[in-house]
Amino acid sequence: MRSCQRDSGYLNTLTAPVIAARKAKEAVETRAALIPEAEFAERTAGTGETYFVARSISDSTEVLGYTFVAAQNGYSGVVQTMVGVDREFKVLGIKVINQSRNPGIGRNCTQPSFMEQFKGLSLPDLKVDKDGGKVKSLSGATITSRTIANSIAESIKAVQADLGGE
Repeated sequence: MRSCQRDSGYLNTLTAPVIAARKAKEAVETRAALIPEAEFAERTAGTGETYFVARSISDSTEVLGYTFVAAQNGYSGVVQTMVGVDREFKVLGIKVINQSRNPGIGRNCTQPSFMEQFKGLSLPDLKVDKDGGKVKSLSGATITSRTIANSIAESIKAVQADLGGE
């Protein structure tokens, strides 16, 4: 009789490529939703982080903005947020793509009402209200709110630093 551990390892070899393909497809769709009418070119920052340059479909010389995944440890694990910013690094939109909070208050970070408040914010505003910023903290989930705001600010700084030479 085979052990459960060996069975799960075999199962992982079957499901891992399917899961990876699904996540890649979701990433493409999310980028397109954050910056519509754009073609995306992948770049790697000096820090090793990946981001995408969004160029207009009709004029490939016109940079519309950038997308990236901001990630930081939160209350109960890593929170990952896909972010779209314009050329001036104002937030066009965000989507929380991975978080490990238990059902309830912390998961409210995936609600449109929370994510919408990031639109139009620039680097100085990307702090929770309790820290002097413009992001209204989720009641009972300040750490998650702070994690998302801080991770976006840090990722913007990394992309800006990488583009500094252009």
